[in-house]
Amino acid sequence: MALKTILNYSPNFNFKKRARKEIKFIIFHYTGMKKESAAINKLTNIQSEVSSHYLIKKNGNIVTLVPDLYEAWHAGKSLWKNYKSLNQKSIGIEITNPGHEFGYKKFSKKQIFSLLKLSKFLIKTYKINSKNILGHSDIAPERKKDPGEKFPWEYLSKKKIGLWHTLKKKELVKNRNLKTNQVEKDFFFHNLFQIGYSKKIPKNLNKDRYLGYLTKAFQRRFRQGLINGKIDRECLLISKNLLEKYN
Repeated sequence: MALKTILNYSPNFNFKKRARKEIKFIIFHYTGMKKESAAINKLTNIQSEVSSHYLIKKNGNIVTLVPDLYEAWHAGKSLWKNYKSLNQKSIGIEITNPGHEFGYKKFSKKQIFSLLKLSKFLIKTYKINSKNILGHSDIAPERKKDPGEKFPWEYLSKKKIGLWHTLKKKELVKNRNLKTNQVEKDFFFHNLFQIGYSKKIPKNLNKDRYLGYLTKAFQRRFRQGLINGKIDRECLLISKNLLEKYN
């Protein structure tokens, strides 16, 4: 059954059609703009050179911007496992939210309901593995924060959309802020690289700064209660637990 959406096509996409089997990822974003209308204008303006396949509005309406079998310009410079430039292999979904710069908000129930419906449709249509459902900050941690720590990754994982750890909150809380030594920190990053986060350091950053961004990206996704860029025993435990799920 076809998904009902509002059509508002963007001119920003690669005209060469791709095969259905090439679509392996779903990438979630927030719009990060003050007004929804401004976000739509940007995503459909040829001069902006950005787009996504779908936009979920504040009222829950789903807008189709680029047909699935064409490559939208949503991920930018991005890396995950052995994949470079995730645009080529992904469907991009933007969700209206002002983001961290303009008063980051919880996503509405209507938005999440529509996101569930859309994601399940895409997963079924293109046989997308749950471990390949990612946030923009997962694939570009030095540049992006979206969809952020208010995005309901844990809830979505219970609906088989994306992955989450299986550790109990009581165990995690007692390990929060407990210091780790250098060997444990190295093991934490080893786990992240095995999960899929990129170990490649951007040319404009030194190693320590990049690893700080990477830690915060991990926390926004999997340890949403505290985003401080510090590797404590809670982070280490979560990374160990996830390793089994992503490999």
